[in-house]
Amino acid sequence: MSDPRALVMHVVFNFNVGGLENGIVNLINHMDGERFRHSVVALTRCEHAFCERVKRDDVDFVSLEKPPGHGIKLYPRLYRLFAETRPAIVHTRNLAALEAVVPARAAGVPVRIHGEHGWDLSDPGGVRLKYKLMRRLYRPFVSHYVALSGQIARYIKHAVGVPESRIKRICNGVDARLFCPAPGGRAMLEGSPYNASGLIVIGTVGRLQPVKDQLNLVRAFALLMQRAPNEARRLRLMIVGEGPLRPRIEAEIAHFGLGERVWLAGERGDIPDVLRAMDIFVLPSRAEGISNTILEAMACGLPVIATEVGGSGELVDHGTTGGLAPANNSEALAAFLERYVKDADLRAKHGLAARERIEANFSIEHMVNSYQDLYLDQLRRSGIESPVGLAARSV
Repeated sequence: MSDPRALVMHVVFNFNVGGLENGIVNLINHMDGERFRHSVVALTRCEHAFCERVKRDDVDFVSLEKPPGHGIKLYPRLYRLFAETRPAIVHTRNLAALEAVVPARAAGVPVRIHGEHGWDLSDPGGVRLKYKLMRRLYRPFVSHYVALSGQIARYIKHAVGVPESRIKRICNGVDARLFCPAPGGRAMLEGSPYNASGLIVIGTVGRLQPVKDQLNLVRAFALLMQRAPNEARRLRLMIVGEGPLRPRIEAEIAHFGLGERVWLAGERGDIPDVLRAMDIFVLPSRAEGISNTILEAMACGLPVIATEVGGSGELVDHGTTGGLAPANNSEALAAFLERYVKDADLRAKHGLAARERIEANFSIEHMVNSYQDLYLDQLRRSGIESPVGLAARSV
């Protein structure tokens, strides 16, 4: 018997640890299971350990093992996949997966949604003509666009030439029950060398790669040790994540003689506990879309210092829940950190305000409902009044 639920096929470049990918996990885990079913297609690979974060047992994961270069060689495989599985919606994300909308349309997929989550360091503002032209080339194959920030929505409208009626802004949401403050202040973390009381733990979470710019944070931390000599013996820096930038970060730590004051914790699966083991959260990126990690840190009651890139200014309320510093500016970052390490009351006040901001504006329920409303609206526009009406397509 055919499954009458609408199949949403999420197409990404890689399904592994990352903010974009974690957003998909949250969406699948929380969306109405009586109306929608899901599958995840990675042009490269779906990593098994990350797939286990999806708690529904009716989700298929497909790895296409794409080699470097344009994905046109995958078009026949994608076409067959779409034609055989008959998704109601193909939802691609970011430029690396956008090309999949072509075989999706050829296979008769009625709804083709593309989400823009942000840019990487090779094109941090989306300004390169090559990538603008690529987005314009694929524009006719996309039914509707999702922008995670106001900045991205404006880019899609003005740089890509998409009418405003075909763009919907949906910000990420966070599970405020899972990500919540530690009772009584900073919590102890298994395996952490910084569990002693009296310490002030500054932390960040993210893949160790140039766009996340943890090198900037290490330099700012070294400057902070000089700017706050009375607090210096209590200061610690926790960098959580793994990636190709690790050797350079290790070299920078050695260069400044920070030694045991900086802990490279590697990749961890207990991020809520990790965040509760911090006093201050920092995201020193050179480019961002809408950062899940900022939202998670705010939900855990942490003041957040972020660089003023992408949509970070739409999350952090400067002077109320944290601060916004220029990108690639260690002096400015150190100055913000100095305020917080010297004022425990300010840390507590801004951390509480951050939590309240999450509860009021960035719940996971609001995000899921927004995507669900978009999916249903696009299905109706394609002639399908309800997901149940898809049964005939699947016969």
